[in-house]
Amino acid sequence: MGVVAICAVAFLVHSLLKKETATPTKSTPTSQSQKSAEKAKSSTAQTSESKKDKNLPDSKSTDWDLVLVNRDHPKEEMSPDVVQIDNIWVDSRIGDATEQFLAAAQAINPAEHLISGYRSVAYQTTLYEQYVDQEMTADPSLDREAAEKKVQTYSQPPTKSEHQTGLAIDLSDVDSLNESTTAEQVAAIAPEYGFVLRFPEGGAASTGVDHEDWHFRYVGVANAKYMTEHHLTLEDYLKLLDKK
Repeated sequence: MGVVAICAVAFLVHSLLKKETATPTKSTPTSQSQKSAEKAKSSTAQTSESKKDKNLPDSKSTDWDLVLVNRDHPKEEMSPDVVQIDNIWVDSRIGDATEQFLAAAQAINPAEHLISGYRSVAYQTTLYEQYVDQEMTADPSLDREAAEKKVQTYSQPPTKSEHQTGLAIDLSDVDSLNESTTAEQVAAIAPEYGFVLRFPEGGAASTGVDHEDWHFRYVGVANAKYMTEHHLTLEDYLKLLDKK
């Protein structure tokens, strides 16, 4: 009986030790499942990013319709080949698009009209100086530097205004900045004709220019739609293209 009891105890101890030893191996499938889940999640994120990249237009930052002119990227006189649309001049390559955009805007509001288009560096110089003088006359406490800073919230110095490209237009139902009654509706249809609202609300950090409801820039239909969908300024979009 003693031998039987000893064997029984030994068997019980062996079974318990085997069970304890086997316990860690049971966590292995769970650990593997977690790894698989994390891998699948990572794969999904990469696929999502890939799909986003696939939607990016096949454009380059050096394309003619994406030329960048601002205070950080000045250009001398560009002398584009221009055509007249109503009372303004634009680069001849966007003549049809400008006419179509204007017609669509007037279908929304008959008062919509073109205010400005191509401006030479010489004309921009004259215009800019007039604005500076006006600001200093209106507020004698302003020195030239302060007056220029104020002017640059609505007009850019010569060689730094994209109006010289012939690809920018000012379009509104009134002749006062940020007072349009149909600005949002017009901005919403702009991409269909290759235009974007160049200086949107909240875009000053990248553009250096406050919101302007009348200033539109031609960038091409595919680019305009992508920029609008992803809320990108031209500066942001060009950086994205350079990363391709």
